[in-house]
Amino acid sequence: MTDPDFRACAAAGVGVLQRWYDPSTGLWTSTGWWNAANALTAVMRYSMLTGDSSYDGCIAATFAAAQRQHAKFINDYYDDNGWWALAWVAAFDLTRDSRYLNAARTIFAHNTGGWDDTCRGGLWWNTARNYKNAVTNELFLTLAAQLHQRTPGDQGYLSWAEREWDWFRSSGLIGPSGLVNDGLTPACANNGGTTWTYNQGVILGGLAALSEITGDRAYQQEGEAIANAALSKLVTPASAQPSGILVEPCERDPGGCNGDQAQFKGIFVRHLSDFWRQSRLPAYRTFILANARSVWDNNRNANHQFGLRWTGPFDQADAARQSSALDGLNAAVALGAG
Repeated sequence: MTDPDFRACAAAGVGVLQRWYDPSTGLWTSTGWWNAANALTAVMRYSMLTGDSSYDGCIAATFAAAQRQHAKFINDYYDDNGWWALAWVAAFDLTRDSRYLNAARTIFAHNTGGWDDTCRGGLWWNTARNYKNAVTNELFLTLAAQLHQRTPGDQGYLSWAEREWDWFRSSGLIGPSGLVNDGLTPACANNGGTTWTYNQGVILGGLAALSEITGDRAYQQEGEAIANAALSKLVTPASAQPSGILVEPCERDPGGCNGDQAQFKGIFVRHLSDFWRQSRLPAYRTFILANARSVWDNNRNANHQFGLRWTGPFDQADAARQSSALDGLNAAVALGAG
C-alpha cells in the first residue's frame, strides 16, 4: 500500500486548523481553553517536523493575548495548567525563547501545590480538591521530566518526576486490563472510570522522557504494557475495515463524544510517537501509519476538514477534531513517512 505524502497532508490540515485561530484572543474558536493549548502544540509540532514557519506568529500572539483570560496560563484546574505548560516547553524547543520555558516553570511551581498526602500522594484535579485523577498526574510527571531535560544540573524536577511515577504505578490507576482508568474514588481505589485514550497517552510521554534520562529499561517496559493494552483494546477489531484504528470509548456510546473528548485521540498518538522514539517497536510505527492513513483517506471532507471518527465517515468540523487529527498526521511525518 502506498502512503500519501504525509507532510502535504499535515500542511493541509494545519492550514484549515488556523482558520479557527483568533489572534485577538490567542485561542481557537469552536473549542475550549485547554484544547487551545493542544491546538498550539499540534501547530508547533508541525512546524518543528517540517521546517514550515508559516504559522509561528501564533506562538507569540497566543502568549500575549491568551493571558488576558487566565494570567500566567493558570486557572483552578491543575490539568489545564499542565497542558499549557507542556505547550510552552514545546514553544521553547521551537523558538529557543526563554520566556516560554520560564512560563512552564512558573506553572509547574504552582501545580506542586496540588500535591498532598491524600491517597498517599498525587495531585488533585483542581483547587477544590475533590478528585484525584489520572491525566492531571500524568501531565505533572511528563512536565517534570521535560523540565529536567531542559534545566542543566537539575535534580528537583527529576525528583518530582520519579516521585510522581512511584506514586502513580502504586496508586491503582492502572486497572486490571492494563489500561489507565480515569481516577480514584474518595476511598483511594480505582474508580473503574472510562479508559480514555489520552489517559493511555500522556503517561507514555513521561515514561519516554524518564527512559531517556535514566537509561532504565523498566520505564520502557511499563510504558509498553500500557501502549500494548491500548493498541489491543481501544481500536477497531481485526474483522473491521479499516482495522486497528484508534477508537475513543465514547464513540461506541449512543450519545457520542463531547468537545473535550474529540481532542483525546491525537494526544494519545502524539505521545505514542514520543514513546516510539525510545522503544522503536515496529508495531507502534505500523499503528501510527495506519491511523494517519485512515484519517486522510476516510475521515476528511472536500475542504480538508477532519471529523471525530478516524475510521470515518466525516461528521462535523471544529478545532478539537482538526488538531487531534493533525497530531495523527504529525506522528506519521515524525516517522519520516510519506
